[in-house]
Amino acid sequence: MNKRWKLKPQSDDKEVKELSEKLNNLDQTLTNILLQRGVNSYTGAKDFFRPQISGIYDPFLMKDMDKAVARLQLAFEQKERVLIYGDYDVDGTTSVALVYSYLSNYYPTIDREAIKKDESEYGLEYYIPDRYGEGYGISFKGIDYAADNGFTLIIALDCGIKAIEKIDYAKEKGVDFIICDHHRPGDDIPKAVAVLDPKRIDCNYPFDGLSGCGVGFKLMQAWTKSTGKSEEKLLGYLDLLAISTCADIVPVVDENRIFVHYGLKLINENPRQSIRTLLELADLKKPELTVMDVVFTFAPRINAAGRISSGNKAVEMLVAEDKAAVEEVGKKINNYNLERRGLDKEITTEALAIIDKDKALQKKKSTVLFGSNWHKGVIGIVASRLIETHYKPTIILTESKGMATGSARTVEGFDVYNAIDACKDLLEQFGGHTAAAGLTMKLENIEAFTEKFEKVVNEQIDDELLIPQIEIDAPLNLAQIDDKFNRLLKQFAPFGPYNMRPVFSADNVFLTSNSKKIGADKSHLRLEVFQAENPNKKFNCIGFGLGYVLDEIDEGVPFSLAFNIEENHWNGRTTLQLNICDLKF
Repeated sequence: MNKRWKLKPQSDDKEVKELSEKLNNLDQTLTNILLQRGVNSYTGAKDFFRPQISGIYDPFLMKDMDKAVARLQLAFEQKERVLIYGDYDVDGTTSVALVYSYLSNYYPTIDREAIKKDESEYGLEYYIPDRYGEGYGISFKGIDYAADNGFTLIIALDCGIKAIEKIDYAKEKGVDFIICDHHRPGDDIPKAVAVLDPKRIDCNYPFDGLSGCGVGFKLMQAWTKSTGKSEEKLLGYLDLLAISTCADIVPVVDENRIFVHYGLKLINENPRQSIRTLLELADLKKPELTVMDVVFTFAPRINAAGRISSGNKAVEMLVAEDKAAVEEVGKKINNYNLERRGLDKEITTEALAIIDKDKALQKKKSTVLFGSNWHKGVIGIVASRLIETHYKPTIILTESKGMATGSARTVEGFDVYNAIDACKDLLEQFGGHTAAAGLTMKLENIEAFTEKFEKVVNEQIDDELLIPQIEIDAPLNLAQIDDKFNRLLKQFAPFGPYNMRPVFSADNVFLTSNSKKIGADKSHLRLEVFQAENPNKKFNCIGFGLGYVLDEIDEGVPFSLAFNIEENHWNGRTTLQLNICDLKF
């Protein structure tokens, strides 16, 4: 796929030199990248490179936090039954695991089997809606479960901001709600006891990029502060918050950067039993786990529980401390992930075949596909897969309970939520973010929605956005790359949205005869390269999915390389290698 290379604006030479000197003569290429990321002082660099827990904001700055804490404390004082309710994805299940586990240090948990037998029993329980029977977010079934079993307070995590009717229904049933969400609100806010969402227009919280789990953590922080308890115990749950933040693709800046920094530290130095088990099942052995390991190792397995079976399994594993119990659930979840991979591959193949046969569809600026038998649990992944080959806003729909339900994904720079919002007259419900959304419509509306969505995208999208873009942080001479440069570069982590791993470019690059295609199907590329200016300094490169490129280049033909710098751990040895983002001749 053809890609655009865009060099980010480079910082002023004088400004680079001045900051470099303040930072003990930091490499000027890296200083330039710091300035690009808004770090322009010694103090800013110190906060960036050495995140401190003290940088976390006061939770009471969030709208309704005082009401939420007061209602939670009242529930404890009155010995009420409290239900911790969350969505079935990684953000939702880690949210539930964090809040349930933390509060269980101070409030009893209810034996699920004995709940109906002893009406006097009080405490905590958790609830994850069934993806297929209840759908996303707060459900009437979940509210009925709470009311029928004596729960008088529900803490909803990673959902609820648009549940206007359901919150009203819960009130009639005598069930109060505290909503902890991070999705965009609609025109009206639910009439819950408290609605915590930093994206509320009337909320002045300093950072609106929290995950759902992040909002739940802020509630726990506020309750801890209000009751005079030590925050030290709460900080022991930052590993779950880090997994949520990484998996939900929220900005890894500001408060989130602190959460991920300390959460990864916990994962690497003192992993809880569930994390240790996931690592063993994935056979992942690395000296230090990163954001990408969380995204590609933990997240798919935790997600697979809700996709294939029930999100309850994910929470069950995350909250368990007994090794045997964790391993038993962990093995099931790992098998769900294997099943998910098979379904993902099968449906992606079918979807690509539909596109390949439809010339009119290929010319459109959006992709909307419906398969009545496609597995609801993997359609979001399939939408992402299609964008890898057909780079345009994409919605994959399937049939569920007599309705068409779907997942949307988009290209860099295009707000798919706004595009769906413009078609809401054809929808029963929808919700999500700029980059991803879920939606439900009547089956008879699929054709009309497909046409309208294409019209909206066609009117709103800049054609340039339909060509994948690689943002180059800075040009780099390969001779600059050594262990010291890499050590400094690693301190820019944790990487993620708004603080991505830097991409460098190098011109006048040549390959050696040691270059070859690799992988079972020879679809990947292993290059050995050097730059004309320094032919004796050679680097190994890996290019995933770029095996075909070797047929297009020969020794003696110069090319330009866009790449990340990474460490390759093999047989106990660590070497530097270049991860190829793209090549240009």
